[in-house]
Amino acid sequence: MDFQLTEDQSALRDGVRDLLEGRFGRTALRAAVDAAGHEGTAVLDRALWRELGAAGFFALTLPEAEGGVGLGLPDAVLAFEEAGRVLLPGPLVATFLAAGEVPGAASGEAVVTSADGALVAWLDEADVVRGGDVAGAVPTRSVDPLTPLHRLPGATGDQGGPDRPVAGAPTGAGALLTAAEQLGSATRTTEMAVQYARERAQFGQVIGAFQAVKHLCAQMLVRAELARAAVYAAAVTGDPLEACGAKLLADDAAVRNARDCLQVHGGMGFTWEADVHLHLKRAWVRAAAGRSAGDAEEALAAAL
Repeated sequence: MDFQLTEDQSALRDGVRDLLEGRFGRTALRAAVDAAGHEGTAVLDRALWRELGAAGFFALTLPEAEGGVGLGLPDAVLAFEEAGRVLLPGPLVATFLAAGEVPGAASGEAVVTSADGALVAWLDEADVVRGGDVAGAVPTRSVDPLTPLHRLPGATGDQGGPDRPVAGAPTGAGALLTAAEQLGSATRTTEMAVQYARERAQFGQVIGAFQAVKHLCAQMLVRAELARAAVYAAAVTGDPLEACGAKLLADDAAVRNARDCLQVHGGMGFTWEADVHLHLKRAWVRAAAGRSAGDAEEALAAAL
């Protein structure tokens, strides 16, 4: 299977990257984190949301006859990978999946979230909630300062199970787009670790010269590229089971790469000012957005 990007796909990826780096670069990320504080009281940037809509982010796979861009799932995966790189906040997947069904979702005028399980993200900021009754939902502390959460009535835990998936419970395209975000984060933390290893000096030489650090960075790259192959393959085939496997690999890459990136940074990585913890916390939240890893493994095993 050929995973080389076409010229149009490369242009799409570069265009989305330029847009996000211009509108939600590190300065904007840190400003959003500082505004949210430590309690997850983030406020969605509506102007940015509408700008994403105007750029066609939410309408990438809608037919041109319906006002969309007319591209395919592989193209959407590239866009969501870029969103994962910069930790773009908001219910991106839910709004994307609602485009064409919920008025204003495709253009970014409407923010859509989903409530299919124990927790629902961005409830206060959402214009439309799909998938469940949110009456009586109460705010709950989120590990990620840029992903505010509400707990639905009767929920006793944050993790999903066979009969109670976590909010949004993305399967198929939803799981794949979430995996793409995880892939973007895993790639970014690999780059962060390598850059720091080239700059930080210890005992008279940069720490990237030490074998232990080299091994950590190499392992991060392997995880990210393995996840990339799985995500891109599932985007091409559209197979829900392959999307399930891609989500498992991307979750693992995002969480473990963030941890290893923190290890490479040493004591600096544990500080609030460093961005490493933001990638780790978002990776944890995304990993919980859907069926549990055990459920996904059982589904894949049953299909063999």
